[in-house]
Amino acid sequence: MMKTKNSRYLSYRIAWISILMFTIMMVLLLTLTMFAVQEGKHWFIVACGYVSLIAIAYAYYKWIVVPYKQSSKVLHLFVTGYTIRDLIDQPVSLSPEIDEITKKVQELMDTGELVNATKKQAEYLALQNQINPHFLYNTLEGIRGETLNAGLENVAKMTEALATFFRYTISNVENLVTLEDELMNVNNYYIIQKYRFNDRIHLTVEYDSTNEMEAMLYKIPKLTLQPIIENSIYHGIERNIGIGKLRIKIQTTTKRLIITVSDNGVGMTEERLQEINDRLRRTSLDYINPDTKTQGGIAIVNVNNRIKLLFGEEYGINVYSALNVGTDVEITFPLIKNSQG
Repeated sequence: MMKTKNSRYLSYRIAWISILMFTIMMVLLLTLTMFAVQEGKHWFIVACGYVSLIAIAYAYYKWIVVPYKQSSKVLHLFVTGYTIRDLIDQPVSLSPEIDEITKKVQELMDTGELVNATKKQAEYLALQNQINPHFLYNTLEGIRGETLNAGLENVAKMTEALATFFRYTISNVENLVTLEDELMNVNNYYIIQKYRFNDRIHLTVEYDSTNEMEAMLYKIPKLTLQPIIENSIYHGIERNIGIGKLRIKIQTTTKRLIITVSDNGVGMTEERLQEINDRLRRTSLDYINPDTKTQGGIAIVNVNNRIKLLFGEEYGINVYSALNVGTDVEITFPLIKNSQG
């Protein structure tokens, strides 16, 4: 027999052996049936044989085929980056040894270590070639002082906003900060961009019926909103003619905080939108690479993965867009008010 490529897999060997055994049983049962027809007896044995064969086939399907398909689906999703938790929570394992290997994978892929990896990536992208933060702060303060002395108040305000923005960005990337802190950082970034675009850019923050002061206390991952705003500017508004409108809408449900960043930029095609959302549905760490060059600041994939790793795969980012209309980036968090991160 010619050895096929799939014969190296134990699953294929089991499948072929099962088919062979089932075929042999069917042949024997058909032979017994023909003998019973010729002799006119042994019908009870034949009936029991068919019932047993059907029961065995049903049990084989429910106990082996169905769990195997489920396990294969979970493993495929894990390999392609769509799920991590389901790999650990499988109801049926192939063997005790596979179960032990899965537990070992869980230890090696501890969520805390993955979060730390994404935090380090965020710090790397913010530092931009490891600029000494104290040197940066002092230099910007020096420039601000000189511009104030020269009466250049606009330059002084821009320098102050830039210094505050970098201080927030480069400082320790804690897991969680208040929504108020994150919005202040967005405002500093907006001030900087206003000097670049003049009156061509406008930012508003809207709240639903939730008390604004209460909403400000909710915790979200640091450096979550600014990268989305930056992405909206560089990939949406900058390419459009006319006034660019940015809107941050804050909503809450009984269990979730939903923040939507909208722009009236160029939007994107359905194919491009599908490609982005497919990437966002997966929890992939391929982007954690110091050599990776990302445009527009910290990548949206980084933000999405940090949210999923911190809170679970049901949270994260979804993008909605229409070509020549604009883009909505919906970010979902759990409602958290404590200081744990």
